Amino acid sequence: MEIYLGILILIIVIIIIMYNRLIKLNLRCQNALASIDNQLKRRADLIPNLVSVTKGYAEYESKTLIEVINKRNESVIDKANNDKEIHDNLTKLFALSEDYPDLKANEIFKKLQIELTGTEDKIAYARQFYNDSVQYFNSAIMTFPNNLLANIMKYKEKEYFKATEEEKKVVKVSL
Repeated sequence: MEIYLGILILIIVIIIIMYNRLIKLNLRCQNALASIDNQLKRRADLIPNLVSVTKGYAEYESKTLIEVINKRNESVIDKANNDKEIHDNLTKLFALSEDYPDLKANEIFKKLQIELTGTEDKIAYARQFYNDSVQYFNSAIMTFPNNLLANIMKYKEKEYFKATEEEKKVVKVSL
């Protein structure tokens, strides 16, 4: 009698362990899917703003550089009008390198590129994590004896993440 009681307790413990494992795997799939949504939302919020800031800074820097060059050219032309100063100005012009403003737009473009790459990598990782979670879940509900409990719990096989045709197209970032 004690052996039967021990076997019954062992069966109950095994069922509880299997049940908890299936619940955890199901929750992991839900969490992984939410992570994809989170990363896509991050991309939708972040990238247009970064592109806008980068574009605005590049335009500002371009205007500033043109203004500085025009002012320096005007100054050189005004000074060169005096015959006495032509020689001195030419000597200074060739001897001194002009101090243009420190241009930063290229650094901002590099940061944008890094952020774009990082964002896409995070999305790819989230998708891969989801597919891995689905693979573990599907394996668990298809194998014996888990499949018996999964049928009772009405768990069905989950679909892997597949990119739509629209998502497979090349993303264009325009500045």
